[in-house]
Amino acid sequence: MSQQGPVLIVSASTKPSFAAVLDETKLFPVVVSDWNEAGRAIEQVKPAAIIAAAEGVDFVTLSGLAKRAAARAPYLPVIAVDPATTLPDTVIAFFQSKGLPDRLVARLNASLRVRGLHATVMRRLVPPVPIALSDIDPIGEATALLIGRGGAYPTLSVALGERAGVVGALSIEAAAKHLSSRDIDGIVLAEGFTPRVMDAFLTVLTEDVRFRPLPVIVASGELTPRYELPNLEIVTAGPTRIADMALPMIRQHAFEARLGRMLKAIDAKGLIDARTGLLTKAAFERDFATAVYQTAERGGALSVARFTFDDTQPRAQFDGARIISRLMRQADFGAVHDDRSLVVAFAGTDLRNAQAITRRLASVMRHTQNGRRDTRAEPAVSVATLMPGDSAISLLGRLFGMPERAAS
Repeated sequence: MSQQGPVLIVSASTKPSFAAVLDETKLFPVVVSDWNEAGRAIEQVKPAAIIAAAEGVDFVTLSGLAKRAAARAPYLPVIAVDPATTLPDTVIAFFQSKGLPDRLVARLNASLRVRGLHATVMRRLVPPVPIALSDIDPIGEATALLIGRGGAYPTLSVALGERAGVVGALSIEAAAKHLSSRDIDGIVLAEGFTPRVMDAFLTVLTEDVRFRPLPVIVASGELTPRYELPNLEIVTAGPTRIADMALPMIRQHAFEARLGRMLKAIDAKGLIDARTGLLTKAAFERDFATAVYQTAERGGALSVARFTFDDTQPRAQFDGARIISRLMRQADFGAVHDDRSLVVAFAGTDLRNAQAITRRLASVMRHTQNGRRDTRAEPAVSVATLMPGDSAISLLGRLFGMPERAAS
């Protein structure tokens, strides 16, 4: 990775022990500041990342540093080493492990990749616009995968669900299915599994490049952090503390995912919605009219489905859109509509097959929890297929005029 700037180390001592790890890599110019001068150092040095020696530092002090960093663009990551207090929303925890100094460098590089992506997006926007992390809080778009079956599971579900979407799994097998079918921004592996099972799961994550960048919090003291997962923390703590450590990492991953969608939207010249990854409504209407015309001229099948969500669950529509964006076939396309609904067109698909596809999509949506009351997305579904003499307007009109039904 190209060097983006110096690393600012904030510490009460002259130079903390972990600074030697950065010196040994010879990759990062290091500037050390005490807590009283941290704000001035950020303005003068313009660091690419901040690493704070947080042991014994209170929440107010750490929060002040985090607020300054969150207002800057591109993304300025803050890593707190051995924090004992509650973490601010944007501060990533790192707990030193004897004998594994390279973990800090891996954690830092993972954060710098997000910063590099952020800088790329801002540069390619027309006109270029600075976008700080504080301007886009991605935690409301994030989905955490909670795996466990012990007594702490309900409390963890509530603690995570207060700020992010939660997908629950009582087994490793169920967790694997969720990882393959939806976008996950972080994993919390709770109690209820043997060390051998946890080791096998973490090994699989390490070996798969799709999952290696994910934040992973393991609530166990029986494993050592020997896995090549840059955002892995193995801790023994209560549910509230575990959620406190997991959420900043989940926020960073969700921010990276949003930036990736923004880059795709730029490449598509604004035809893709950066928040969901689906088409914009105008682009959908244009492509749908073309698909109807070509199907009518050349023969074949075309079906369209509408997923409608409860108005009391604003998060559910977004989750549904992300799931559809990930699972739909390359020939299919969809868009978010203004009335809490999603519309998806299935090219070359008759009514029977379209109904089977929508049942599968709705089933995946149904397993996402939203908020502290464990509410779930239960979309109502309508499906229509192209008939002789149909136009794009008449087909959509029939779809929107259909009685809604649950996807059984």
